[in-house]
Amino acid sequence: MIDVAPTTLAANGIRLEALERRHADGLRAAARDGELWRLRVTSVPEPENVEAYIATALEMRPGRLAFAVIDTAGDTVIGTTSFHDIVPALDRVEIGYTWYAQSRQRSHVNTTCKRLLLGHAFDTLGCAVVGFRTDNFNHASQRAIERLGAKRDGVLRHHALRRDDTVRDTVVYSIVRGEWPEVRAQLDYLLARERPC
Repeated sequence: MIDVAPTTLAANGIRLEALERRHADGLRAAARDGELWRLRVTSVPEPENVEAYIATALEMRPGRLAFAVIDTAGDTVIGTTSFHDIVPALDRVEIGYTWYAQSRQRSHVNTTCKRLLLGHAFDTLGCAVVGFRTDNFNHASQRAIERLGAKRDGVLRHHALRRDDTVRDTVVYSIVRGEWPEVRAQLDYLLARERPC
């Protein structure tokens, strides 16, 4: 049975540390970088709602462990990601609630974060499966998840509310333990090509 506890993970100039209230100013700046809260298919908070966003993440423990994503070069918060829907009896977690400042998208940041989280989930925690979910209209997120090597499990129809009160279908993906060695090799290959020198 997995035990998901706060931890710090780091590689390639990126550090994941347990999200705390002290990260609010940095998370606010990250959200402003691209005005990400205006995107209909994400859960990025408006700058004035960052404190509430963090409070909600903290209240969701132990079912969610949120991380601040830090660029170690300037010790700057550039986004957030989480383990969520943690089911210890099934050795299952999901990775989600992920967003980055627009200036850090399409860089090594997401690949690094997913490599860190998946490595921790499979190699340290002993997960049997790691899941992912995204809005059916968030095609960029679907491509990113598929690029990781996750398999599409299906679509949950009429599944969750969006920020504009419309109801979304949710696309569900997963990686099972037996697939992890190949997924890990692919992520390491991608990082060798993507990461800055």
